Parts: sequence; C-alpha cells; structure tokens
Amino acid sequence: MVSGVGTYLVTLENGISGPSLSSASGTVEDAGLRAEPKLKLSADVGGTFTDIVLEHGTQRWTGKVLTTPSSPEEGVLRGVGEVMARAGKSIADTDIFVHGTTLATNAIIERRGARVALIATDGFRDVLEIGTESRYDQYELALVRPKPLVERPLRFTVRERMDARGCIRLALNEHDIATVAKTLKAKKIESVAIAFLHSYANPAHEQAAAKLLQSLMPELYITLSSEVCPEMREFERTSTAAANAYVQPLMDGYLARMQEKMKQMGFRGALCLMTSGGGLTSVETARKFPVRLVESGPAGGSVFAAQIAARLGERKVLAFDMGGTTAKVSLIEDYRSETSRVFEVDRAARFLKGSGLPVRIPVIEMVEIGAGGGSLARLDSLKRVIVGPESASSVPGPVCYNVGGNQPAVTDADVALGLIDPATFAGGTIKLHPELAKKALKSVIGDPLGLDAEMAAYAVYEMVCENMASAARVHTVERGAVASDHTVIAFGGAAPLHVARVAEKIGANRVIVPPNAGVGSAVGFLAAPISYEMVKTKYMRLDTFDATAATGLLNAMSKEIRTWVEPAAHGEPLVERRIAFMRYVGQGHEIAVELPVHDLVDADIPALRVRYEADYEALFKRSIPAAAIEIMAWSVNLSTVTKLPEQIADVDLFPTLAAHEIVKVFDGRTGKPVDISRYRRDALATGARLSGPAIITEDETSTYVTENFDAWIDGLGSIVMERKGTKA
Repeated sequence: MVSGVGTYLVTLENGISGPSLSSASGTVEDAGLRAEPKLKLSADVGGTFTDIVLEHGTQRWTGKVLTTPSSPEEGVLRGVGEVMARAGKSIADTDIFVHGTTLATNAIIERRGARVALIATDGFRDVLEIGTESRYDQYELALVRPKPLVERPLRFTVRERMDARGCIRLALNEHDIATVAKTLKAKKIESVAIAFLHSYANPAHEQAAAKLLQSLMPELYITLSSEVCPEMREFERTSTAAANAYVQPLMDGYLARMQEKMKQMGFRGALCLMTSGGGLTSVETARKFPVRLVESGPAGGSVFAAQIAARLGERKVLAFDMGGTTAKVSLIEDYRSETSRVFEVDRAARFLKGSGLPVRIPVIEMVEIGAGGGSLARLDSLKRVIVGPESASSVPGPVCYNVGGNQPAVTDADVALGLIDPATFAGGTIKLHPELAKKALKSVIGDPLGLDAEMAAYAVYEMVCENMASAARVHTVERGAVASDHTVIAFGGAAPLHVARVAEKIGANRVIVPPNAGVGSAVGFLAAPISYEMVKTKYMRLDTFDATAATGLLNAMSKEIRTWVEPAAHGEPLVERRIAFMRYVGQGHEIAVELPVHDLVDADIPALRVRYEADYEALFKRSIPAAAIEIMAWSVNLSTVTKLPEQIADVDLFPTLAAHEIVKVFDGRTGKPVDISRYRRDALATGARLSGPAIITEDETSTYVTENFDAWIDGLGSIVMERKGTKA
C-alpha cells in the first residue's frame, strides 16, 4: 500500500521479526527505554541514497532521500522527518535508532580523513609502506599500490622493544615521546596511531606512551594497536590502527552531531551502530573504534538476506546487494553469513587480494566492487566499455537526474533501455530525463564505437552485469562453493533491475526479490543482534596443547566482553561463541574452527583435530594426515539471541496474468525495441504468476524479469523468479 511519495507502509502479515533491540546502547539507564519497545527506526547512509525504515508492531514505513555528502546527518534527519510525518509518529516516542553508514569507508577511499601520524618502534617506521613485500600481480611491471594513510614525514619512531612473548627487552624512552609530541603540535596533527612491535603480547609500552602523550596533548585522538587489533602480523595490525586513527575525528564528530541533533528533535531512545560483523554496538564503542563500521551497511544487508532465507527455507543463498555506488556479494549457508577477520579497503585491482589497505576486524565475508546505479561508464585506451569504480554518487548524480552530472552512469543506461519508468523513480521524488541520458551515452560510448544511444546503453548494462557475475563466481570459488547451486536474493535499489541477467550468467535457476528490497540493509539493521567480538593472539600447538592456558585466555576475553554487552542486553539471553584460528604448521593463513564453550581439557584435543580437518577438507577437498597443527589466535563473540523467523507455507499459484500495460524495452540482441509487460507490485496478490520478459515496478525499485524466467508472488510478498524449464 502506498502511503505517500517516497515513503511506504507495509502490513507484515508474515512479518520478519528479530530480537528485541530495546537496549542496544551502552547506557541503558540513561536511554529512558520502555520494557517492550514498539517503535524502531533505522537509517542506512549510502554513497547515493540514504534509506530510512520505521517499524511499529506489524507496520513498516520506508523512505529514500539523496545522501548529503558534506553533512550526512542532514540527509538522515530529513529522511527521518519525512517518514515520521507520513507515519503520524513522533521521534520522541522512538525506542531505538539503529544507524549504519559508509562514511568511514568513503573517507578512506576518497582520502578525506584526519591529519594523522604514526608512532612505531625504532626501526619500524616504514611498516605501512613495506607491507608483506608481496606482489598482488606478479607480472605487472607498473604495479600500483594504495597510498598509505600516513605520509612518511608523519611516521615517527621511539626507542622501546617487546619480544614475541611479551617480555620487555628495552624500556620505553619517555623523552622520545615528549620529542614526538612537540613535532605533532607543530604539524597540527589531529589523530595518532601507536603501533609498537609485539604489543599484542604486552600492551604496556603502548599504554604508557598514550598516557604521556595525552597529558601533553589533551585534544589529540589516540588509537592503540593493542586495543583495536590485538593480533600478530605487524603490517595488518599497524594498518588497522592507522585506519582507525584516520577516520576517528570524522566519525566522532559526525556521531556527536547526530546525537545532539536527535536530542534536539526530542529523541530519548537508544542510538546504536551497525558493525561490519553484523551486530550492533553502542555509540560510545563506535566513536572509539570507528574502523569497525567500515562495512556496516552491507552487513545489514546480509542480516536481511539471512532472515529472508530462513522465512523461505533457502539454505544455500547468494546475497546480491546493488545500491547506488557499489555491489556486494556474500554467501549465506544454513541461514548464517560467512565471516572473516580481514577486509581490504581501496583495492587498486578489483578482484586481487593484497591490492588494498588491510583492516583486521570482524567482518561479514563479501566481495565488493564499484558497480552501482551511479557507477560511471567510459571507454579505456583500447575502446573497451569500462564501468566503475568511480561513481556519480548523489552529487552530481547520473546525467538523467539533471543536477549537474555529465558522465553516463548505470542508471542512465537502465533509463535509456526503458527498464525504469522516469515518472515513478524513487516514488516520483526524482524526475528523470531519458533524453539527457541517451545524449551522454551516445557521446561517451556510442560515437567512438559507432553505436546509437540504445546500443551503447545495452553495452553498459551487459558490462556491469558481467562484472557482478564475475565477482559472484570468484567469491563462491574462494569459499569452496558453486555459484549456480545457490538461490540469489537481491536487494538494494539497483539489484532487482540486474539480478535476473546476473543469474543467467552464473547459471543460477532461482532468484528472490523480497519486500522492501530497495531498503534491505536498513531493514536488516532492525533484525541484528547486540554483539561484540574480540580476537587475541596466543600461539599454541595441538601436540603441546595447554588446556589450562587456553581456557584462562578465553574466559578472560569472555569476562571483558560481558562488561560491555550485558548492560546493553538489559536482561536479554546471551549466546557465546568461541573460535580458534588454526593452520597446519608452516602455512601462511588460518581457518576458523569452532570451540566448545566449556573449559577446555586434554580430552578435547582429538576433537579439535577432527574439527579442523573437516573444515579444511570443506574448503580444499583434502586434508594432510598426521601433519602438525598450530593455533595462532582465539576469538570470543557474545551476542543476544537471534531468533530465526518461522518458514512460510507454499501458496497456490494463479493462472498466468495478462499484462497490466505494455512498454517498449530495447533488446540489444536484436537491436530493436520489443514489447514487454509491466506490472505494479502492489497490485499483484499472493499467488499471482507471470511470465518473462516483464517489469514489476514499485516506488523503491523495479524488477526486470528476463525472458528466461517465470515469476510469482509468494506468501511473504517476495517476487520469486524460476528459470523456465525447471521445477517450481
């Protein structure tokens, strides 16, 4: 049911419900929350659009507004105001506001962070530049690496030394810290990262240096590598600390302004942030460790897709999120997203590991490429069509927005092909100009290649779909899976327009576009658990396993995390998960093996080997019998219970519907426009069935059903596409 332009009301007869988020804040006592929250709000700030979702019982309102890059909180608050007004609700009655943003990621990619310095151990000034000394492309002579976040003149060293066991070899020279402080003041440094050798084993020197530096420069932001990433691997730990220091002033200021403006609007509930690992954290933690927010928006999308998968009984899912700036692909097995401990920001090469800046944080495993609705199209020196990673974003936007953009984007191609109705885009809030899109496409793509505007648009459409299909293939192969064996769940404003073609390219037979797909990440925020994960390094081999020491470390980590999570959970049940990161001796990387939560004993050692070898075989189709195994790091995750929603029942399908209207869409294979049926999604009842090619429009997005698929509406209200010739 359409509730108003740009804002939508949905009655969730089979609504998706997550855990109660009544107290997802570190300061529950001050939040003024009621025992049973009824009004929940979320906002996802993307590179092009800011998505708003408001839930009250079984009702949901959603809205989209253009992101305001110079001051993101303005777009958020404008969108919140519009949704609240149309829902007839008040911000003062909101129990919780869940926020996710790409602000930290964009700041790193666009180099808009703070003026930051690094203080390292004497002799280790250039860790950020040296890295691991590996080449992500062995045969590229003109290899391009991302520029370090800290310039060499702002990298300093002090005399101190810890060994790998945490024993002091050389005491910290406090005079060196005082000398560095004078230089930091002179150079007007805003934020500093302190990353000493082996501080993961003993953080005493980092802590002492920070205490002295803070006394000399009280306004300075200070990040300790032993706090943000207490793990071995010097380059990754230093890179993570530098990234946190780089974005901390920006994020701290943004979140402080957001808190203050929400307070002025009468908000008395809890403000919490979505993390990259798929859980919620307090705003206080987010301000201290903003690097944990780098993938918060896509993480919300994975939560959304996992909930949909559970509702539909889909155990093997490829989540496909395509927004205005990027496209993300992640795997969901048995309703759980794959996770990782490392993520690369600002990759120089799209699919090549090692070409970006490593950030070692808990993160949902995904591949992200610059392929969104705003991604710009151009020709390279060989006259090949290239799409992204540069984006028109919200300012100036695609050419068809007519607000200053002059380079054609993916949205321009979709409009030129006839896949988007210019009159109803974003609920009619943005008027599109197809003639401007066609002119730009012909000028930049068509004329150099001897193509008309429509064929140039088709070239862009095909290229962006191929880029996303390639990303899906690479990601699934790296996880030991086959893309074609998975059901694709599509969400994000641009995904439904491209998902059927992507599915054709990867061989997937089933595609699902759930309700509210256009604001899927923001919906996912409201189903995310309160959680926090800690990872620490402690080396141990299975053949000399010390169960007492391992248990002591895990219990200490659990106790520390509980002091943060329990106040936020406010009595909600908590579940603990423990992980050991293991590898065969001599290998370079580990795999995660789940541990029992009870205190470990020597009798657990054979089971640990069995679990490791089973997980290893799942990834690499073989194990190495009798080889020595070592544990490099340990993880403890504590979260509120995520209740999977009940599976919906099958529905009876109607006979194939006749078209509501016929529109012209350009077919690049024939080079001619063809007649295609177009339907309104809110006019399609449960069980309605149609045959592709067809377009299903709604205010948040539009879904393109290619000629190789049939589609119907299931009991959840999802558009289900099944490849013709396969069993429904």
